Amino acid sequence: MEKIRIVIVDDSPFSIALLRDTLEENGYEVVGDAGSLEEVKEVIKAQKPNLVTMDMTLPGTDGLECTRAIHEIDPTIKVIVISSMMDEEIMKEAKENKVSDYLQKPIDPDELVTSINRVMASDELYQLLEMESFPVFKESLLDGINRMTKTLLTFKDEYSVNKEYESNGITVLIGIIGKFSGRMLIDLSKETAHNISAALLRREPKNNDEIIAAIAEFANIISGNACSVLNRKDKALGLRVAPPSILYGDSVYISAPNFKTTTAIAQTNFGELLINVGFSRGEEKWT
Repeated sequence: MEKIRIVIVDDSPFSIALLRDTLEENGYEVVGDAGSLEEVKEVIKAQKPNLVTMDMTLPGTDGLECTRAIHEIDPTIKVIVISSMMDEEIMKEAKENKVSDYLQKPIDPDELVTSINRVMASDELYQLLEMESFPVFKESLLDGINRMTKTLLTFKDEYSVNKEYESNGITVLIGIIGKFSGRMLIDLSKETAHNISAALLRREPKNNDEIIAAIAEFANIISGNACSVLNRKDKALGLRVAPPSILYGDSVYISAPNFKTTTAIAQTNFGELLINVGFSRGEEKWT
């Protein structure tokens, strides 16, 4: 990646000096600074930065007006707000004005570097997910089965086809959020679910609710472990899993997402199960 060129927008000489030192110590090129709307317009036109750090409180203007002015000049420039002010309403307005991230003063250098890398490395990060996410999830499933049931599995019939399909009986959906949003889906028959839950519980399940709970937690562990591995590959991914959603019954159809996914069939000692994983190129908004 080419050296990232950054403009600092702040009316405090102390804050500018602190940010400049932090940024330059971490290999970024600070190409200018500004403390007013007119100065912002001038330095953006002259220096053509990749990214701007933006204070929210400025004389005669604010960070959102400056952000809009920057994007009128070049909509590809990323803006990270760094402000002492941070509440739900102002963050909502920042999102609406296409701010890429929002950090609160006093700024932590590691947090700032992670934010910049996450904002600027979208293409590289998405390529990492495209190449490595499905193998990592498969390995997590294999490892999870082995560790929790002391058995092995084999994969077959791996394919990438996005279409609606009918569930075999029980489907667990795990939403994934972070730099990119995605999902992991595990689908299996009621018989396979019963067999796996019995192995997990080391006894016969008492009822259907216990089977559902066991399979949901099993899927949650698989997805969480896989996301942890991917985060270790690049912490800018910031992947986290949402609580599982369980669909079960007769004639349940699972709709295809609007992004590419990959599917594999796993043959286990308990029956077949399907794993499906994919990530959207569209970024999740920061929180």
